[in-house]
Amino acid sequence: MDAVALFRTACQARQIQNIEGAVGAIDAAQKAAPDDPLIAAVRATLHYESWRPASDLYARAAALNPQDFELRRNQALALQSEGDGQGAQALLEKDLRGRPDWVDGHATLSRIRQTSGEAGPHDRSFAQACARPDAPLALHLAWFHNAAIAKEWGKVGSILEFAERTFPDQPSLRAARFYCAAETGDDENAETVLAEIAGVTDPGFDLCRVRFHLRRGQWAEAERCARRHIGTPAGAMFWPYLSLIWRVTDNALAHWLDGAPPYLSVIDLDFSPEQLTGLAEVLRRLHILLAPYPEQSVRGGTQTDRPLFFNPDPVVQTARRTIMDAVRGFVDALPPHDPHHPLLAPDRSTLLLDGSWSVRLTGKGFHASHSHVNGWISSAFYVALPDQPGPPPSGHFALGTPPPELGLDLPAYQTVQPKPGRLVLFPSSMWHSTIPFDAGERLTIAFDIKRP
Repeated sequence: MDAVALFRTACQARQIQNIEGAVGAIDAAQKAAPDDPLIAAVRATLHYESWRPASDLYARAAALNPQDFELRRNQALALQSEGDGQGAQALLEKDLRGRPDWVDGHATLSRIRQTSGEAGPHDRSFAQACARPDAPLALHLAWFHNAAIAKEWGKVGSILEFAERTFPDQPSLRAARFYCAAETGDDENAETVLAEIAGVTDPGFDLCRVRFHLRRGQWAEAERCARRHIGTPAGAMFWPYLSLIWRVTDNALAHWLDGAPPYLSVIDLDFSPEQLTGLAEVLRRLHILLAPYPEQSVRGGTQTDRPLFFNPDPVVQTARRTIMDAVRGFVDALPPHDPHHPLLAPDRSTLLLDGSWSVRLTGKGFHASHSHVNGWISSAFYVALPDQPGPPPSGHFALGTPPPELGLDLPAYQTVQPKPGRLVLFPSSMWHSTIPFDAGERLTIAFDIKRP
């Protein structure tokens, strides 16, 4: 086969998530066309996704694609995954000196510093770049977003004030001001700003509005705001909030959406203690980060950084096959197709992953309440658990718990006691969390099934 045919084979294999077939084909394509820029870029990505060394491949791809800064960002991520966090930072710092307006570079550098456990200001490159007189508004907004994700509200306010002085009367900054006020409980200021920009219907802004109305008990306004996005590409962001609105108002649509009983499956899979011990040993080696990603739900632990089920280790692949067989059974047992329902509408013939990872919690670790807007079906698979987590429901999985900052008096639909070898499956649109445990280690696998 020539290089073009091999490249197509690699792309087709990746599309159906045959990652090893994709790597084999792209390696052969590279041998046939060693200087092809596209082949080099895809090869680096496939090696990175499959947990192979990829930093040198990204460096080669970046040399062949000098205008593609995403490859430089990915090279830094590959360096971190290979244990060279300092090298990753140095690479990005060098590139940012030549291109200080590179938003993604600043954000990635900040994340690398955070997940490496650095105590200093992880966003200092943002600060330095935004101090330049030619810094664009987009860079200031990205810095604001970076701090807001980490809920560093004092810093968020300072960033916003500086941006407002530099770029007066910008609608995007008014929206940011509303977000800041709404999320910090400054209701009076939030109401004032909202009245000024009430005509904005951007999905991200409306999501903030829905949260603001929920905190204030303005159920009808929250529902109107959320409903206008259902049926659009942004609709998945609003289903979890409609669930809360309908539950708190005793609307029967909550049962239609979440199920009655809720769409939840608890399956004890056929893993021997020896298999689980071996799987736990493999997972522990993959947890190289020292702190969680701030945008994710992990509190008091770490999460792996690449698609777990693309790792070629036979122990991981055996677990993947067993787990995916159970997912197929869950999908096949779902109620009939409903074209308006986020769980029941999609085609069920093909099951593809939309991310897979492991989480290691220690001490009093837990998952904050969250949902997975990019997924269709979500999961938790328990590999290793503390010997003495504390009195029940310590460490239990909780389905349907709203984020506490919304102030909604809604109990969990159901809690599930974890058990090694137990798989929990549920709709990605549903809120879920983990109740903190007293001490020890809690090692899990999680994944999302892609919405077809």
